[in-house]
Amino acid sequence: MRSADTARAGGDGRGWSDAILRWSGRLLVAATWISGAIFAIYILAFFGGVALRGAAERWNESLPGLHDAAAPAATLAIGVHFAAGGVLLLLGPIQLIGRLRRRLPALHRWLGRTYVISAGLAGLGGLGFILGAGTIGGRLMDVGFGGYGVLMVLCAVEGWRHARAGRYDRHRAWAIRLFALTVGSWLYRMEYAAWSVLAGDLGQGRGFTGWFDAIMMFFFYIPNLIVAEVFIRARGARPHPVWRLATAALLLAATAFVALATWLFARGVWVPQAISGLSGGPV
Repeated sequence: MRSADTARAGGDGRGWSDAILRWSGRLLVAATWISGAIFAIYILAFFGGVALRGAAERWNESLPGLHDAAAPAATLAIGVHFAAGGVLLLLGPIQLIGRLRRRLPALHRWLGRTYVISAGLAGLGGLGFILGAGTIGGRLMDVGFGGYGVLMVLCAVEGWRHARAGRYDRHRAWAIRLFALTVGSWLYRMEYAAWSVLAGDLGQGRGFTGWFDAIMMFFFYIPNLIVAEVFIRARGARPHPVWRLATAALLLAATAFVALATWLFARGVWVPQAISGLSGGPV
């Protein structure tokens, strides 16, 4: 016979709405992990491959202005940012798997330390590049991307601090926020591509000076944090089932976008450039 609490949970719809929310979250994490892994391999293969061959100037084929022979410190900083970002994309979803955390807590802790260090390096590397060379989009992009780096370092520090203090609910919340920020680096490219398909070059200016460019300097990570906060609160506060279903619908829509964009980018950009970086040949 069910307990009174269980009966109430099932009777008001919270049992099945909780299951839908949980599985929609897992689908988004899975899609993000696959996409992030492909993107991480592309980053490490292309940017790392051409750098090891002494041809780091080819970085500018992917993102103009990344490599500047006259600013070696900035180039090193962005290289650290890319390498650490690849680690983050590969490890992030692993750290969110509850069963792994419970069965292999020591592995979770060691991967967590690696994750926090990588997040710190990625954030500081990006900030170092901005301070040393500046972004191609000028002061507003410096502020937007700089804020992104600061938030990554903040989330990494807070996640580590709460884990050390045994405040695991808060630790998990900050880990989710950090993961939401981590995926911003590849969402930036996906969102630009989606906009170009829908609106062409509307709002895009030379040197990232258009109104859409200005929005994207913040849009690639702020909505991610909003989705993360909605998910954190939907899981923790046990609100009405309608709220949980609305959150699940938001997560499923995000999953569909990630899956479609990943297929298009992997086929058209990431895989060809990764092969080019490893082989040394043209894209």
